[in-house]
Amino acid sequence: MITINIYYTGINGAARKFAEEMVANGVVDHIRREPGNIKYEYFYPMDDPETILLIDSWEDQAAIDRHHASPMMGEITKLREKYDLHMKVDRFISDEGIPESDQAFIKE
Repeated sequence: MITINIYYTGINGAARKFAEEMVANGVVDHIRREPGNIKYEYFYPMDDPETILLIDSWEDQAAIDRHHASPMMGEITKLREKYDLHMKVDRFISDEGIPESDQAFIKE
C-alpha cells in the first residue's frame, strides 16, 4: 500500500472550503470508488486553521497512475486553482504491518 499525505494550505479558510466542495460535489465519493483506492479522507490540524490534510492510500503505484490519468484529476486541479492552494506532499510505502514490539502501545 502507498499512502500520500497532502497538506493543502491557503488563506481565509480556503483549504477547508476546498475540502467541503470536494465532498459536496461528489468528487470524494467518486475517488473512493476508484479501483485500488483504500482511503481518501480529510483532516484538520489543530494548530493550523489554514491547512487541511488529505490522507490518500492506494493498493499500488498502478492504481495511483490510473487515478492521476482520470477525469477526476481535472476536477481536483480546477478546485485547487479556485482556492489558490499550495501543497506539501509526503509519501509512504507500507511495510509488513505493525511489529509485535509496537502492539503494546496500541489500544483497539
